[in-house]
Amino acid sequence: MTGRHGLDDQVAIVTGGAGGIGAASARRLSAEGARVVVVDTDESRARAVAESLPGPGAWVAADVSDETGVARYLDVAVSRFGRVDLHHLNAGIAGSLTALPDLSVGEFDRVMAVNVRGVFLGIRAAFRQFAGQDPMPDRPGAIVITASIGSLRGSADLLPYQTSKHAVLGLLHGAAVYGGPLGIRVNAVAPGIVPTELFAATPDAPGGRDDMTRRASTTPLRRAGTPDDIASVVAFLLSADAAYMTGEVVSADGGASIVSSVRPSGGAGAWDYAAHDRALYGELARHVERGMTSP
Repeated sequence: MTGRHGLDDQVAIVTGGAGGIGAASARRLSAEGARVVVVDTDESRARAVAESLPGPGAWVAADVSDETGVARYLDVAVSRFGRVDLHHLNAGIAGSLTALPDLSVGEFDRVMAVNVRGVFLGIRAAFRQFAGQDPMPDRPGAIVITASIGSLRGSADLLPYQTSKHAVLGLLHGAAVYGGPLGIRVNAVAPGIVPTELFAATPDAPGGRDDMTRRASTTPLRRAGTPDDIASVVAFLLSADAAYMTGEVVSADGGASIVSSVRPSGGAGAWDYAAHDRALYGELARHVERGMTSP
């Protein structure tokens, strides 16, 4: 099967591939002609995605934050398909919406382990694999990291997640500089509001899954994104069509990151800050309100 970006016979690994953006990426890369290895901690769902692909696929249960887990998914890819050409390092967790003063060290470390150490281990494994296999003509290897609009902006919730997504940009830039002379490209996609299972644990909370669609209606495109929207960007960045791109963060966010939040078009005056502050700070909100009304 030949796709628009021509990934025929290339071997791709997709981490966090059992659902959401990862599953959409696996399907898109397979439709483009790649042989895809679906990696996730949920083996049954990873298998289901792999078996549903239009082209050859494999699956493996692995923890991306663990060196042995990363070695396992590389071993499966190489033993099944002989090599690896493309990596979509997508696995990540959102963590909780716990307020900053109440965050535990364990919660912070858990998110950083998956979202940062997992990406580091994946990048390192990719470079080691590229160095150890015979390069194909015009195919030295490519990596795409799933970053986030949270890599580029800040908010008062999801602090460990935001921190982790800022951190992966450091990994991105360093890996792109190192890989450039080798012909290995490293880029990132920064999704905006894409309601997936990542936020399923917080369906009703402000900023949670069910609130995301409402919030996305204020972006320039006036809608939330879909996993397929992000997968199309991943396929492009992994393909030869992006041959002169490396170290880039491509926003796929409906235009959210270009909006000035202090202008009417960005929602200024269109939301009740007092209600927002009461929901976020509780009793402390009265101090915020007092500070705003003080001369």
